[in-house]
Amino acid sequence: MKTSDDDFEQLRVLEESLWKAETRFDRAYTESVFAQDFFEYGRSGRFHSRDACLGMNAEPIDAVIPLPNFDVRMISRDVAQVTYTSLVTYDGVVQRGRRSSIWSRIDGSWKIRFHQGTVHDDGIEPD
Repeated sequence: MKTSDDDFEQLRVLEESLWKAETRFDRAYTESVFAQDFFEYGRSGRFHSRDACLGMNAEPIDAVIPLPNFDVRMISRDVAQVTYTSLVTYDGVVQRGRRSSIWSRIDGSWKIRFHQGTVHDDGIEPD
């Protein structure tokens, strides 16, 4: 199933907003973007519930935007998988991750339902 340009751009903007401190730590914004059943497996392998993600303390985010290797794969008309590489500086060290999110169109708006980050340092990029 082909991704429309409009869906691609909406999902890119939404995913990137979660890598910007001014939107990532805006509780009203994240409550509107996180689906009720959202959860995450972080780069550490730890499980993070929606409530835990909503309650995170604000801190600076030093991530490369636009997100490298950003792609959208439509699973159905209203479900998309977003994938990309994250390049984030933690304590002066750039760390790479492979990222994947599942987004669902709910009542006409995209909501993130699942996210996973996996440590990535093999230098091989997806095709």
